[in-house]
Amino acid sequence: MKERLESLQQEALLKVEEAQDSKALQEVRVAYLGKKGPITEVLRGMGKLSAEERPLIGQMANDVRAAITEKLEQKEQELQEKEIEAQLASESIDVTLPGRPVQLGASHPLTNIVEQVEDIFIGMGFEVEEGPEVETDYYNFEALNLPKDHPARDMQDSFYFTNELLLRTQTSPVQARTMEKYQGKGPLKIICPGKVFRRDDDDATHSHQFMQIEGLYVDENVRMSDLKGVLELFAKKMFGEDRNIRLRPSFFPFTEPSVEVDVSCGICKGQGCRICKHTGWIEILGAGMVHPRVLEMSGFDSKKYSGFAFGMGVERLAMLKHDIDDIRHFYTNDLRFLQQFRRA
Repeated sequence: MKERLESLQQEALLKVEEAQDSKALQEVRVAYLGKKGPITEVLRGMGKLSAEERPLIGQMANDVRAAITEKLEQKEQELQEKEIEAQLASESIDVTLPGRPVQLGASHPLTNIVEQVEDIFIGMGFEVEEGPEVETDYYNFEALNLPKDHPARDMQDSFYFTNELLLRTQTSPVQARTMEKYQGKGPLKIICPGKVFRRDDDDATHSHQFMQIEGLYVDENVRMSDLKGVLELFAKKMFGEDRNIRLRPSFFPFTEPSVEVDVSCGICKGQGCRICKHTGWIEILGAGMVHPRVLEMSGFDSKKYSGFAFGMGVERLAMLKHDIDDIRHFYTNDLRFLQQFRRA
């Protein structure tokens, strides 16, 4: 049995040395040190030995097991180091190679327009206010001097949830809510950007959802000349210092008097062309002096306070500024269109 153990040790150590990977090494471990291995069989047969031989063979079997185990551990460490080196070599990175370009996102053109308008009016002392997109009938219509029988309240024009709840058709309700918040004490100087919704057929110039920016200034002795001065400065900052505006009489229920505001055509410089329909002017917004009834309903004394209001479509500004011919481009998420407005 002594010779058997010596033979097993030499055989096992040779197998360990020949192992080329961790899997082969594990197979050697199981083959010689496992429960069904030859060393275990030797230990099970010790009962047949004499009392004098039993401790000697037992000690020798333990020494053989220890020698094989030590060799296995050494070989395992060597194989692990080689595997790590091979992995590092296969995953090596050539730091001299050029990097892969990363496509960066960009602000939506409508977002850019809103931010530009906000910057212009904040520079004139206006504050930005926001309000709910789901609005009550009172703030969307009645507080803005739109009685129950007004055509703008027609069910074909608005998205109603109930008789008293609808998607706002304009950002003017923010003005009414803000005037109430000021409790009849001026001055009040705000702009209100946001989404609005109307039951309209989508085409090149119309959409059921679009964006508006409305402005409001309420204080003592506010005049129409103040409105013209503010809008003229806005037009020059937005479209260029060489642009002019003109005011044409119009009608809105919440302003009196009311005007449509045109800006001189930037293509023909006011001489007349296809873009401006040969008039030299392009309509950009509606405005007027706040109706006394609107002031009174919001808690302001119309004999002490006066004000002006204006409203503009963000999509229309963007189409004029960038010469875009179809409003649907803003909502189809075509990257070829959107990437043209990437900021430097």
